[in-house]
Amino acid sequence: MSGTDRAPAFDALRETLPYQPVLLGAIALLAGTALAWAFDATKVPIAAAEEKDLRLTLAQVLPSGFADNDLLRDVVELDGPKGKVTVHLAKHAGAPVGAVFKTAERGYAGDVTVLMAVDVRGTVLGVRVLKHTETPGLGDKIETAKSRWIDSFAGKSLADPAPAKWGVKKDGGVFDAFAGATITPRAVVKAVKGGLDFFAAHRSDILGDKP
Repeated sequence: MSGTDRAPAFDALRETLPYQPVLLGAIALLAGTALAWAFDATKVPIAAAEEKDLRLTLAQVLPSGFADNDLLRDVVELDGPKGKVTVHLAKHAGAPVGAVFKTAERGYAGDVTVLMAVDVRGTVLGVRVLKHTETPGLGDKIETAKSRWIDSFAGKSLADPAPAKWGVKKDGGVFDAFAGATITPRAVVKAVKGGLDFFAAHRSDILGDKP
């Protein structure tokens, strides 16, 4: 059989066999293998970068030298009002000295998520905003790059100010608001107050002792 005779025969055979599905399957297999290899090759450095970022973030809400343990390893998972809460336990010389955890409340354009640290007495050590979608130039003053407003929570507790004063000044509270953006600071105040309530309710579970 000549070459010209074999070509039509091959074309006819290709039409009768599942040629295209087999070809697509082979391509998909190759693509899947490549993606799996790329994932395996990058997951370790990505995880390392995420761990580094979390360590830096945790350090921002704790005073320098406050804790000497690995906050990423000393964690407690607890049920919060909006789901599971990961609490990072701060220790010094083996003894619990505080806790760091996330809390969130609805702002103007979405949830405002903050990371806050408290000592064993329930006094705020530091607060930082992790995520928000508030209006640039107004609500974004909750970021430390725009203002130091967030630092006003340091030293506060459920006893100072009194519960009725945990609000912005427009609502009769002690915290400043922003011109044209009261909803955003109100959400942060509520989030921090909620975090203090959470710590007070779970203090023994977090620290492993009695109040």
